[in-house]
Amino acid sequence: MKKSKNRGKKKIQELYVIDEDKNLVFDSEDKVFTFFEEPIQRIEELYQTIRRPDDFTDEEQVEEEESLDLTLSDPDEIWLMESFFKKAPIHVFVKTITKNTLIYDYVAIVFLSTKERNPTFVLSHFPTKFKETAEAFKDGEMIFSHEMEIKHFAGLDGDSILENDELSIGLFKSMLKLRTEKDIPLEKFKEFLETREDTIEAPDEIWRKNDHDGNVFVTFIKEYTETEYDDYYYISITLEENNSDVHTLLFSFPTNDENLVDRYRLGENLQAEEVSQESSH
Repeated sequence: MKKSKNRGKKKIQELYVIDEDKNLVFDSEDKVFTFFEEPIQRIEELYQTIRRPDDFTDEEQVEEEESLDLTLSDPDEIWLMESFFKKAPIHVFVKTITKNTLIYDYVAIVFLSTKERNPTFVLSHFPTKFKETAEAFKDGEMIFSHEMEIKHFAGLDGDSILENDELSIGLFKSMLKLRTEKDIPLEKFKEFLETREDTIEAPDEIWRKNDHDGNVFVTFIKEYTETEYDDYYYISITLEENNSDVHTLLFSFPTNDENLVDRYRLGENLQAEEVSQESSH
């Protein structure tokens, strides 16, 4: 929770600033909780009603509290519960957490500041092993998801990502997890759109790889040097249709990370003339 100090003549008074634009400024923490008492109680009642006996215990929940910060800073989804609390809109942040062999959802119900759009008060938060428990709090309108972000910044005409293809989006998410902070940011991917056709038509490398599900991926790689973006690679991932030379374009992306490029140099290394690229879209 964000705090500020109001300097007076006689003493320094600590203020709890939830949202200055909405005049949600309190002089004590108790008053903050009093303001949000109604939705907090309703959230607790709903949670206790649907909580399964084999979900995380109270003690186990404390051990997973470290996932709260990650959920708030990098959520998978954000939902707006606009009518849940009449005095202020409430948002629900949800993130799937993977810790060794344990996979669960972390749910945080929060208030977002109007101007900064940052969480300034957490009404409730908890981990759950069950999707239906998290789903119960996805009430209202979904205003953010990684799929929405990917489609907005990386979806290009002709790519399967724009068609909500689960395989494409799943592979793209895996690629994002491998990117370093110094790599080309997702928001700039569309600036490299003109590079895609050149990469497919005149690649430096072509790789064909089979996965465990029987999919055949053909990857086109081309290096670009002395450009306004410095040196970088462009990679296009396609899916080869059975017994044909037709390739469905899944997604494409730029990168300046040689190690990331190496992860796509898998399978059989082909000569460019061995593959004729045809989009099925």
